[in-house]
Amino acid sequence: MAAAKLMDFDKALELFEPVLGFEVHVELNTNTKMFSDAPNPANEAYHAAEPNTLIAPVDLGLPGALPVVNETAIRSSISLGLALGCSIAESSRFARKNYFYPDLGKNYQISQYDEPIAFEGSVEVELEDGTMVTIPIERAHMEEDAGKLTHMGGSTGRIQGAEYSLVDYNRAGVPLVEIVTKTIFGTDHRAPEVAKAYVAAIRDIVRGLGISEARLERGNLRCDANVSLRRRGEEKLGTRTETKNVNSMRSVERAVRYEIQRQAQILADGGTIIQETRHWHEDTGTTSPGRPKSDADDYRYFPEPDLLPVQPPRELIEELRAALPEQPVARRRRLMDEWGFTPLEFQDVRNGGLLDVVEATIAAGATPAAARKWWTGEITRLANAQEEDAVDLVSPENVAALQQLVDAGTLTDKLARQVLEGVIAGEGTPQEVVDARGLAVVSDDGALIAAIDEALAAQPDVMAKIQDGKVQAAGAIIGAVMKAMKGQADAARVRELILERAAQ
Repeated sequence: MAAAKLMDFDKALELFEPVLGFEVHVELNTNTKMFSDAPNPANEAYHAAEPNTLIAPVDLGLPGALPVVNETAIRSSISLGLALGCSIAESSRFARKNYFYPDLGKNYQISQYDEPIAFEGSVEVELEDGTMVTIPIERAHMEEDAGKLTHMGGSTGRIQGAEYSLVDYNRAGVPLVEIVTKTIFGTDHRAPEVAKAYVAAIRDIVRGLGISEARLERGNLRCDANVSLRRRGEEKLGTRTETKNVNSMRSVERAVRYEIQRQAQILADGGTIIQETRHWHEDTGTTSPGRPKSDADDYRYFPEPDLLPVQPPRELIEELRAALPEQPVARRRRLMDEWGFTPLEFQDVRNGGLLDVVEATIAAGATPAAARKWWTGEITRLANAQEEDAVDLVSPENVAALQQLVDAGTLTDKLARQVLEGVIAGEGTPQEVVDARGLAVVSDDGALIAAIDEALAAQPDVMAKIQDGKVQAAGAIIGAVMKAMKGQADAARVRELILERAAQ
């Protein structure tokens, strides 16, 4: 397929106004699925499970199998709706969304249509420069996830060119909340940034509630980005495209920018935009056509006959409202002030998705500066090298314990990095790694004096320079001692002993 022609971004925004909309799917971390008692394990266990083992008859659409609503999923959905500023429906009901696809054994999805559990809300989104943008929320509704298809025999892993496909129903029936925005106007040149910030805000809200791991790279959080353009000065909206399941914050931003540039060039050339889903390609930074986008009428929604309406008691709603955590924007501002970080330092933590682990590390006893240093520095470096997520490598408690060994003088920063590698390798706590590897700093004067004498014997002119007032010459001896003792010497004590020797 030939590469699409793209208009310069600034030129596109001179001619057209971008109009956005987002559908964000949140997988809930309930113990069982939305409508069955099949297990819904956390990320690691889910990915380790054999295909088609986390299933029940309801998930496969077997005859006679009837759905039963997951109460925890309802409570989580209400909490999320409240956190989005939505009204909670006194009565909502499920509907059947009818379409055939191999990863839905029933040939329909149980979702909500005209009677969602939460509606009419808004989210305050903070851009990197502190600008606040209000994103209007139309609805948040409950539904079940579909299974997963693996396309075999092709070169791209997509259905085009594949010889056959395999279906795994493990994900079928996993509880979802789909958050649908209203049409978003007025973002102009900041449209890609707003898209990224909105998805980040939803992630932060969901994690704060503790209802989902909300990791885009693992599909716990999935964003479909709707983009259309209309000429400046016109009222009529343009035709939208929906870029599906973009799996990182950066990719959400890039996908929106790309679609603005692609659509602008087509319209400027006199072409028309096709209403369709599009697939985002991370490697090329492009989108490609998926399928024509259906409207609601095409799904032939009708009320789910096997489920009663959901009618949460007012007392339950108020109980969940009272339990809502601090809003993410307010929390970030409070933490930045408490930690004494500059906006740039705080942004590094936030951009790395490290806010929670840095907070936990500080709570475990590390200073804010030390916690930020470890997580944004060495831990992130090791995570990138191993192609892992930093938060999966080491616990905040172990990071705090490691820093405490540094503060106590037991470890230098260099030794601490070796200990960190041992902890990540599964060798135990920081203290256990120190003991097993013998990595503690040597501060015994006898051992240090012996190493100093050996270094001075090898460089006899250094002592004379020090005694002549050239104190910086001591660095050569300190370096030699550190090398001889494999970095485990107490450098400060070595310096003191050298200067004491020079004064004799």
